[in-house]
Amino acid sequence: MSTRARPQPKGGKLRPPKHEEHADRRREILEIAGELFAERGYRATSIRDIAERAGLLAGSLYYHIRSKEALFVEIHNTALAAAATRIHKALEGLTDPWARLQAACLEMLEIQLNSASLTLPIMNNLRSVPANVRDVLIQQRDDFEMIFRELVADLPLEDDIDRNLYRILLLSLLNSADGWFREGRLSRAEIAAQILRIFRHQRHSN
Repeated sequence: MSTRARPQPKGGKLRPPKHEEHADRRREILEIAGELFAERGYRATSIRDIAERAGLLAGSLYYHIRSKEALFVEIHNTALAAAATRIHKALEGLTDPWARLQAACLEMLEIQLNSASLTLPIMNNLRSVPANVRDVLIQQRDDFEMIFRELVADLPLEDDIDRNLYRILLLSLLNSADGWFREGRLSRAEIAAQILRIFRHQRHSN
């Protein structure tokens, strides 16, 4: 059975299939939208804004996305999934519960303090999105925080320490790092170590 070669355009270069072009264009739109949501917030970013930066008419953007809400959810979930992957990788090979928590804290600091990271600005947009969208985002956030729930559960903490409150306080500190961190006196690794010293309420053996 003979096969026919795909005809080549002038110049001898094959054009990528349409589905590849569509996928590449959609990835570009996701990146642009993520940047705008991070810069302006959910409410202040319109479909027209995204389309203009992408060099499209607003109506043409709907060929690549379903809605602004769906776009924001996808970007939010992608950012959290990427953060979770980084933390899991940082935990590889570590067995001591305190060492695991310190590694996770350091990775969270690196994520939150990276100017190219969308995790923090996307997370901070939760209050500005419609209630139905917020419910979806909170579920994804809760799944992400399960990493820290399990890390804290493994700690040999004093019996009278509430582990839920412990986790909430720790994550609140890490998630707000861009507001209090200043380059210079301590490195990020040193700050992660200091956080562990402050939060280390280890159970005393009799």
